[in-house]
Amino acid sequence: MTREEELLLEQVTAAHRERHADGTIRSHPAWHDLDDAGKNEAFEATVELRKMEAAMDPQGQSSTVRAVLSRILKP
Repeated sequence: MTREEELLLEQVTAAHRERHADGTIRSHPAWHDLDDAGKNEAFEATVELRKMEAAMDPQGQSSTVRAVLSRILKP
């Protein structure tokens, strides 16, 4: 894997996502620069990262779970 591919992978596996004005989530721009193999690798890496996040969280929640719950439970 090249350094450029590593950077793209690092960017797309981060939990933060920008939102459109209507609140819908945007895909990370780097996602579109990955080939199919890179997208598969990003998916697998993201699954592992979220498992690690959940393992470190007292409630067993990943950043994704916390983000979804905050939107669902929003007053």
